[in-house]
Amino acid sequence: MNHRTFTDREEAGWILVERLRGQRVHDPIVLAIPRGGVETGAAIARGLGCELDVVLARKLRAPHQPELALGAVSEDGDIYLNDFATALTDSGSAFIEAERQRQLAEIARRRAMFRAVRPQADVKERTVILTDDGIATGATMIAAIHTVRAAGAKEIIVAVPVGVTARIDAIRPLCDRVICLQEPEDFWAIGQFYRSFEQVEDERVVELLRDYGLPQAKREAAAAI
Repeated sequence: MNHRTFTDREEAGWILVERLRGQRVHDPIVLAIPRGGVETGAAIARGLGCELDVVLARKLRAPHQPELALGAVSEDGDIYLNDFATALTDSGSAFIEAERQRQLAEIARRRAMFRAVRPQADVKERTVILTDDGIATGATMIAAIHTVRAAGAKEIIVAVPVGVTARIDAIRPLCDRVICLQEPEDFWAIGQFYRSFEQVEDERVVELLRDYGLPQAKREAAAAI
């Protein structure tokens, strides 16, 4: 079945900008899931003239299958498990707790690095545009939604280039709006929908947060000083 292939994550972000323009928003901010989602998020922030930040949720990897997400853990330590995860383990298992601690350690490492250049944004009473480069299991996005909702966001728009239909359907009730450019039936990996899908390094995330961590007007004012 035919599907659209994006040049890279940045191009996908610019296409999302066209879908987001005209949406009713209140003091919008883009929150991207590191690391791949930050390139998509930076393009959206540039296109809409709003600020960029990250939301530090991490997937919980399945035993012996690190690419398979059992669920995800949010920055505050809460976990979300996919339905199928109970067939492999249980939420109170030693494996889940060990994996939770591993991912929280990685969240702490990234927090120290990213917050050095971009203090955490206040999202209370704001429109939050949550983005990633795609949604496969949806676990990390769901953890991110719970985190942002708990922080007092006025509304949450999930905007992604591609996603599995069943997982997009699971996300819809948890947020206010979903914009997904395509939901192909022949989905086996997010990377199949990009011609360039290289790993995004921490240094690139830091660069993008430094460049686009403020709204465009504030960035221009700072550059003029």
